[in-house]
Amino acid sequence: MSLPKFILGDNTEFPNAIYVIHTEFPRFIINLENDAVEWFEDFDAEDQKELETETENAIKLATAFYDSEIAKYDD
Repeated sequence: MSLPKFILGDNTEFPNAIYVIHTEFPRFIINLENDAVEWFEDFDAEDQKELETETENAIKLATAFYDSEIAKYDD
């Protein structure tokens, strides 16, 4: 099965939180309510430095994905 790059999620325990799950490396979940990120990967110091730009871009793409999905409901 091929997974989409981003998946929207919510949770009834935290009704105001909206999550975007990034399924490709580096895999993470971002809570768009407070921008908290939970990583599925373990990074060493060298990896973190290399991934800073890629990660920042992935988070921007996750936010853009959410915005585009919500815009579809507004139409």
